[in-house]
Amino acid sequence: MHLEPRAQTLLKALVERYIADGQPVGSRALSKISGLDLSPATIRNIMADLEEMGYVASPHTSAGRVPTPRGYRLFVDTLLTVQHIDGQHGVSPEHMRLSAQQPQKLIANAAQMLSSLTQFAGVVQSPRRESVFQQIEFLRLSERRILLVIVDPRGDVQNRLLLTEVDYTPNQLVQSANYLNQNFAGLTFDEVRRRLGSELRQLRDDIGGLMQTAVEAGTEAMAEQGDGMVISGERNLLSVSDLSSNMSSLRQMFEMFEQKTGLMQLLDMSSKAGGVQIFIGGESKLVPMDEMSVVTAPYEVNGKIVGTLGVIGPTRMAYERVIPIVDITAKLLSNALSHS
Repeated sequence: MHLEPRAQTLLKALVERYIADGQPVGSRALSKISGLDLSPATIRNIMADLEEMGYVASPHTSAGRVPTPRGYRLFVDTLLTVQHIDGQHGVSPEHMRLSAQQPQKLIANAAQMLSSLTQFAGVVQSPRRESVFQQIEFLRLSERRILLVIVDPRGDVQNRLLLTEVDYTPNQLVQSANYLNQNFAGLTFDEVRRRLGSELRQLRDDIGGLMQTAVEAGTEAMAEQGDGMVISGERNLLSVSDLSSNMSSLRQMFEMFEQKTGLMQLLDMSSKAGGVQIFIGGESKLVPMDEMSVVTAPYEVNGKIVGTLGVIGPTRMAYERVIPIVDITAKLLSNALSHS
């Protein structure tokens, strides 16, 4: 919904003041900080309109108003002026360095840097790895129980237990492994699935079924290598009154950190969108807390997006400061990983 310029100016002033001190903002304060030459009555009328449109709300205990998640969304999408990292608030380019080193160490350092610079929680999704295999072996453990051994190009090994409907002979297992290794080594399991589909019709049904099962299990096994994330600074959020003011919010927050499923889905969704993304309150349905927001950005390795990082904090955060920190950290991590 389009807002007239006076309403935009008042909403921007209200959100900035509320972020700064956490107190409901009254008409008298808005008349001083907005820079508009308006009577208190006119300001009250405009604020009443903003409240009716769902951008602000009136707490029962105060005559002032506070922004709603919808108000924050309009603020960050159209009214926000992002700060440059120029040494203000104790942050400068010198504080933001990631040197080339082991990838997992870089991931941990990036999460710690996000947490340290914002005093909220920093989160970095582990890089996704393509499900490429170099070699496959089948080991018969017992009747209808087979161990699938997958070796990737780096030499890392993944194991998967296959429960089959057929009791395969050792010769059939060797034959199946040889076929996969000779024809598909160096490809992703998705590519193997596409190519194998047309070729399975030319093979015996029982061996074809084993290979199809192996490809599906291999896809899952390799995907799990990139299913991790590093979270740093969760305890910082305990000192944020907006998040720690009641036990229900605390319980929700730490359940989210413990289960990680919603966060992983949110980070995956962010990487597909590209650029800095801001999820306010419960609007994403993946972080179901109106008091919490997540600012994310994808990072790359050699020009290809492989993961997402971000900051988790209160909805009442200084977005103009957090956004560039997240953006620059993503660029630094991309550069360091590409050279590590």
